[in-house]
Amino acid sequence: MTKIEIYTWRTCPFCIRAKYLLDKKGVAYEEYMIDGDQSARFAMTDRSDGRTTVPQIFIDDNGIGGCDDLYELERLGKLDNLLGIGA
Repeated sequence: MTKIEIYTWRTCPFCIRAKYLLDKKGVAYEEYMIDGDQSARFAMTDRSDGRTTVPQIFIDDNGIGGCDDLYELERLGKLDNLLGIGA
């Protein structure tokens, strides 16, 4: 089973948009809401090679970036394979 994780802020429109696509794909993911949680933010920054923006998305512990990166993978037809869905 593919492990999907996403670091978010509750009111971030990019986070909401990224979760929408994951929900539309029907995949389960673990969400880390880092609003006001400095230690979680540091963990995200460490895992994402210094990136401080949200969302930060990880598939099988590999950072794929943020919302735009997720949608680009979808546009290129590569997302389903990464998520472990489809043929």
